[in-house]
Amino acid sequence: MSADRPTIAVIAGATRFPVMVAERARESGYRVVVAGLRGLADPGLRDLADVFRWVGVVRIGGWVRFLRRQGVQRAILAGSVRKSDMYGRFRLIRYCPDWTAIRLWFFRAADKRNDTLLCALADHLQSKGITLENSVQFNAADMMPEGVLTSARPTAAQESDIEFGWSIAKEMGRLDVGQSIAVKEREVIAVEAIEGTDRMIERAGQLCRHGGWTLIKVAKPNQDMRFDVPTVGPDTVENLKRNGGRVLVVEAGRTFVVDRDKMVAAAERLGVVIVGRQETQKSRRAGTETQKPDEGIGRGLA
Repeated sequence: MSADRPTIAVIAGATRFPVMVAERARESGYRVVVAGLRGLADPGLRDLADVFRWVGVVRIGGWVRFLRRQGVQRAILAGSVRKSDMYGRFRLIRYCPDWTAIRLWFFRAADKRNDTLLCALADHLQSKGITLENSVQFNAADMMPEGVLTSARPTAAQESDIEFGWSIAKEMGRLDVGQSIAVKEREVIAVEAIEGTDRMIERAGQLCRHGGWTLIKVAKPNQDMRFDVPTVGPDTVENLKRNGGRVLVVEAGRTFVVDRDKMVAAAERLGVVIVGRQETQKSRRAGTETQKPDEGIGRGLA
């Protein structure tokens, strides 16, 4: 362990999010220890880490032993794990969880919602002397700015869909069900649940064959920035276009953007509008209002 550099660990899942966290941490003068989740993390993290080791996705006791041997007291959880796989056949054989993971999954967590499970994980790590910290503390420049990022702007109809869908998306986040919804003509086409945003986008495309719908992705009202931070990037835009989406709306200041310049370039090329929207007092009040009965007229027309 270096005596002149503070140490931070990155527990790395899928996507470029962990790579960008490791890059910014190194730029900030940190010694970076990476525990790469096997089968998910980018192998390129080896070149960014002072110390790198592959670890099992649900071999949490192994994470702890590795991190403690490296003198880690601070850690960041970054990147995604496809939770739906945890309910597949032969899951115990496929993932071979250790006793720590089994205790957390079956006995410590009151339910299996993301926040519940991740808080249980954070508490366990804390009990071992490892504090999970804000996952974007090094990445302020990579957070979504407010405003329209593309040359094209939302139409009046799309603005109406954004206003309609924003408070609904926030309520879904409050319930810890999902972070994204698909909207067209003031109708909710699809809601993200355990499958994740990418699969929800595909489902929305299947349900709305004519396309032209809007994706709204938000942080939870009481978002814990240690984990499950909303993330978008070039792949989100390409998937959206492929499935008929035309507008991407995400919460400014609370959404991590992977390769922003590439994302905007892809949007310009594909004709997708990108909007960073700030949560406002007006939208918070709207979230407390009950939907009027006639707003459901036309259900199934998408």
